[in-house]
Amino acid sequence: MPMITVAMITLNEERAVEKVIRDIRSATAGADCEILVVDSSKDRTPEIAAALGARVVRQFPPQGYGRAMIRALKEAAGDVVVTLDCDDTYPADRIREIADRVLSGRADLVNASRLESRPDAMPFPNYLANRLFAVVSRLLLGVKTTDIHSGMRAYRRTILDTVEFDPNGPALPVELLLKPALLGYGVSEVFIPYAERVGATTLNRWSSTMWTFRRILRLVPLRFSRSASRVARARIARSG
Repeated sequence: MPMITVAMITLNEERAVEKVIRDIRSATAGADCEILVVDSSKDRTPEIAAALGARVVRQFPPQGYGRAMIRALKEAAGDVVVTLDCDDTYPADRIREIADRVLSGRADLVNASRLESRPDAMPFPNYLANRLFAVVSRLLLGVKTTDIHSGMRAYRRTILDTVEFDPNGPALPVELLLKPALLGYGVSEVFIPYAERVGATTLNRWSSTMWTFRRILRLVPLRFSRSASRVARARIARSG
């Protein structure tokens, strides 16, 4: 049976980690699933996660979101790797759905978009910024998507083993979605609900915004280095 890895990076998530892991266990019951946590916390997050059966990899002192996420993706053992934020904002009960789309061959990467409409849990400026990022991605790269910053995705192992990503700087999810799309991997998108986070956000909006545009612009040459037919595959197929 193919293995699913649910990979999370954590930084002081002791208020949410127990519920999130229990929700993952419930959602993946009967599947061959590992829960992997790359942790840089000063609180009890790693102890709680380990006690609940997660495989905990400590990365301390913290080296930033990008390096933690790349480590999680590289250390994951699964045939498909599902990423999830550990703040209870993403629906764990959709893990099997997006993982199965990859395992069944319908996609190489599934993006779980929060933006079918504006979520109540997302501040209006954040919503506008995310819409703008999606428009810029379509205009500059030809990639049609609604949410380039989603923290919930399913990746085929092949992508993680063959595509190089830059872990330095914020906004890594942008590159993790757009670069495989431009390289011709099959990418699909589903809409999910998005809930209020547990705990305080560590997002630096200004830095994240600047790095989002930087990552998009760096991918422009890749768009034009591929044949028109190959780049056409970057249009992300949306499913309900």
